[in-house]
Order: sequence, then structure tokens, then C-alpha cells
Amino acid sequence: MNSPEAVRAAAKMSVRFWGVRGTFPCPSADVLRYGGNTSCVEIRCGEHVLIFDAGTGIRLLGEALVKDRRATEIDLFLSHYHIDHIMGLPFFAPLHVREYTVRVWGSHNHPAAGVEHVLRKLMSEPLFPVPIGDLAARLEFRDFHASDTLSPRQGITIRTAPLSHPGSATGYRIDYSGRSVAYLTDTEFPDGVIDPGVVALAQDADLLILDCSFTDDELPMHVGWGHSSWQQGIKMANAANVKRLCLFHHDPSHNDVFMDGIAKAAEAARAGTMVAREGWYIDL
Repeated sequence: MNSPEAVRAAAKMSVRFWGVRGTFPCPSADVLRYGGNTSCVEIRCGEHVLIFDAGTGIRLLGEALVKDRRATEIDLFLSHYHIDHIMGLPFFAPLHVREYTVRVWGSHNHPAAGVEHVLRKLMSEPLFPVPIGDLAARLEFRDFHASDTLSPRQGITIRTAPLSHPGSATGYRIDYSGRSVAYLTDTEFPDGVIDPGVVALAQDADLLILDCSFTDDELPMHVGWGHSSWQQGIKMANAANVKRLCLFHHDPSHNDVFMDGIAKAAEAARAGTMVAREGWYIDL
């Protein structure tokens, strides 16, 4: 019989941020508090490891996983295939260790370019010297269509929806043991209209991780870029009645001082709003 502690551990859901920046990594002294690595979020559902996006933040996550060695089956979900969201994958340590199984999930946005095709292209000459076929881990590819519901592991349900982004992107909602996280990065709200499909995906979530790259003042200069503002994020969180909003995918030009200003203004606009920082851990 499992102990109460084991039962609680099996039902636990947590989030850790390994990369919070958008577009390109920006390692410099003026972003140390928030971080300069591109998108990578680890979500633990009991003993199961789910990773969302493979930006440069996934390198440090991979090192931590290999050091720990308890979770040798990993599910990696890509929001889309722009380089800032996949550029860390070749340096993900579990791929180079034989005992690991890594399942990579991606929306089949382009008929001739599923997730396997994209990653084989990324890890090929002259872009990278180690082809996928030479990796030590067992690598599996899972294509799906945005709007599908996925069941990657027992007790975990993931709903998906398309996002407004050049070339398309996918939003995820993860439900496990009565808790929920919505991961919605790289999405734009044309003309300031909040997409009802995106609201439905995030409805009543315990935590909403949302692309809020810009401010409202910056949006006119970035129409069509596929990103939103933190002010739109507040509207989105209110419309979806989420418990906590976490601003994510920070623009590389926004240094720590600028991000501090956003954090203060966002907290004033919606109490409890957070601005994602590398290394942050949230226990749900």
C-alpha cells in the first residue's frame, strides 16, 4: 500500500522555467534577474516529465535531468518550429544517453513537414554535425493537429488549439489531478480582439503562461509579428478567469529594469500577476 506521502507526490503538479525569452537568446549583464535563454518550461505531473519548447533553456534542464536520472521517459511538446523554440534541442543531454526515451510532439502544420522532418533538417549538415540517427536515446515523433486532445501518459490530458502566429503555432492546456496549466506562447490578438478559442482553452486554469512580449505602446510597430502585450494578457486572463497569470516570452530588448516596470504595472492591473524568470519554480 502506498504511503500518504507517495500518494501526494504522485498527484503533485509543478512548473519550472528554464528559458523565458523570445526571438533570440540575449546573454548579458542587464538581463540576469529575468534570464536570457529562449523558451523552455518543465511541467511535472507526478513522476512524469513534460517539456514545452526546446529553446536554449533546455540545455540546463537536460543537464539536471541526466544528473538526477530518475525520469528516463520524457515528452517534449513544441509550440511551433521557429528557431528560437527548437535551437536548444541538439544540446539536450538526454538525447545523448542510451537509457532515455524522448517523445517529441508537434502540430502537423505543413503537409510535407511533420516534426520528424523539421528536426532531421535541424540536425543535419551543414547546420549540425550529429544527425538524429546517431543519437543514443530512443527518439519518437508524434504529429497531431492543433485542436486535438492528447493523452501522453496515464492521468494526463492535454488539449490543444491553434494560435495566431506567422506559420501557425499551437497552444496547450495540461490537466492533471484536478490542476491545470495553459501554455500559450507566440500568439497575437489582431485588432486587440481576444480569440475566444484561446480563452476557452485557458478557461479557469490554475496557471496561464502567456506570450506577452510587448507593451501596448510597442504593438503598432509589431503588427503581424505574432505576439501580444502584457495589457492584452491581463484582458485575456480576466476573460478566461484564470487563477494566476504569468507573463512569458520577453522581448530581448527588455532588460531587467524594463521588466521590473512591467511587473509593477501588471501587478497593479491584476493582483498576483507574475513575470516569468529563469529558475522559478511553481508548485500547484
